[in-house]
Amino acid sequence: MSNFIPIFPLSIIVYPGEALNLHIFEPRYKQLIGECHKNNKPFGIPAVIDDKICEMGTLVRVEEISMVYADGKMDIKTSGLEVFRMLETVRELPEKLYSGAIVNYPTNYTSGSKALMEILISSVRELHRLLMINKDFEKPDNELWCYDLAHHAGLSLLEEYELLELMYELQRQEYLKRHLQKVLPVITEMETLKNKIKLNGHFKNLGGTEL
Repeated sequence: MSNFIPIFPLSIIVYPGEALNLHIFEPRYKQLIGECHKNNKPFGIPAVIDDKICEMGTLVRVEEISMVYADGKMDIKTSGLEVFRMLETVRELPEKLYSGAIVNYPTNYTSGSKALMEILISSVRELHRLLMINKDFEKPDNELWCYDLAHHAGLSLLEEYELLELMYELQRQEYLKRHLQKVLPVITEMETLKNKIKLNGHFKNLGGTEL
């Protein structure tokens, strides 16, 4: 199935199920949000990487306009719905300041490995512990999937986009597993190095070596 949606390109990755707060200040996007909220219509956030609009993005819904300022700027709450692929960009629309796109919605397979997900959750928590970050998930562990972990795992913008491109949960799990297997040893080594540096200059209680 394909359809037309207004688009709001941003240099972020939004995932299905994600709650996202935005401050809207550009006239074209004030118009877009106002119309989408009034008509209860979703809009798309395609990712922008290296100043280029990528073909994949996430359809989002305006849940609430939290604040409207005197100059028309807005604070809004949105939620991610589903991943889309842009087939064609429509840059000029009659009487509209914003652009749009013809998109389709790839089938997204949500079943993965329960055992692997438990490992990923544990690994992300270990990453947070090493980095001394106090940040927990907003769902019970048994309801989490990779989209819920992605922003917690220290991925770059490009890596977050590569995860968005994967349409099988098991593929996403394997992607996060490889990333965490690469990152955790580096962070652990940095922690060890930091502790060694802290000890430098202190009296050390070391035994001698017999010759």
